Amino acid sequence: MTVTTRAPSRSAPASGPGAGPGAGLGVGLDARLDAAELDGLRTVPARHPWRWAAGLAALVLLVQFLHGLATNPGWDWATFRLYFTADTILQAIGRTLELTGYGTVLGFALGAVVAAMRLSRSAILQTLAWAYVWVFRSIPLIVQLVFWFNLSYLYKRFGFGIPFGPTFGEFETVGVLGALGAAVLGLGLHQAAFAAEIIRGGVVSVEAGQREAAAALGIPRWRQAWRIVLPQAMRGILPAAANEVISLLKGTSVVYVMAIGELFYQAQVIYGRTGRVVPLLMVATVWYVVLTTVLSIGQYYVERYFARGARRTPPPTPLQRLRAFARTRTSTSGGTP
Repeated sequence: MTVTTRAPSRSAPASGPGAGPGAGLGVGLDARLDAAELDGLRTVPARHPWRWAAGLAALVLLVQFLHGLATNPGWDWATFRLYFTADTILQAIGRTLELTGYGTVLGFALGAVVAAMRLSRSAILQTLAWAYVWVFRSIPLIVQLVFWFNLSYLYKRFGFGIPFGPTFGEFETVGVLGALGAAVLGLGLHQAAFAAEIIRGGVVSVEAGQREAAAALGIPRWRQAWRIVLPQAMRGILPAAANEVISLLKGTSVVYVMAIGELFYQAQVIYGRTGRVVPLLMVATVWYVVLTTVLSIGQYYVERYFARGARRTPPPTPLQRLRAFARTRTSTSGGTP
């Protein structure tokens, strides 16, 4: 807000031992006059015409897009409503969540091991962990899935025994590693490479003085990691980890190449039979948005839980803000005559 004022022309009152008895009165009178002059000035707010023009243009584009969604017959909302809650789509959503859960658990469990290897003092373990991350981050996910799906071509049988010695038991690769097993294995191994770097970055972000102080107090190393390092590292791990889980949720659509009935594959099957491509793609799109929103809400509350060590009073949740706003409006309306 810009305010234009006129500088006062009065000279400063005399001070010191020679000042007259009316000097203090003069100062008070000048202050009152200056306040009166300021009250008479008109306050002019700063104008931002381009900001308003950009906002208006964005609103026009949004209204045009929504109008197209409502009036363009190509979207075929009747077909969308027909298949949005169909049994085949709901079963496919369950399979998508199943793949996401298995891939997340396997990926972050293996990723924690790989991160520990990279943080160890053993040059051999560090090299092996670095090579694992390098390989699995370099190969596209769809290539990994196709490779694991065709693993039985390379290895007909697997066995347990002494390395380079006799085996105690064997089993057929095809019987154990089917399409679903190959998908979970591929998703988990791919996810582990990224999870390892996320965990390692969170641990490295904790100040070394924290571990040194804990070691000086005689706290065991496992307790240092569990009670001191990990709670602080989680604040850096969680945002990137949640982003990876959301990426994995959407990445499960790649397993359509293995003919697994997840959400995108099932949408393909339906629009291949009915020819309604756009509405079935919208069914898959809206469900992905819904699932991502649920994961994002869970991420918010988990991050808020682990932020307790950094803030004595966590920020209010959106629901708490809504309740506070409602109470404020109620009290304001109730106090108005």
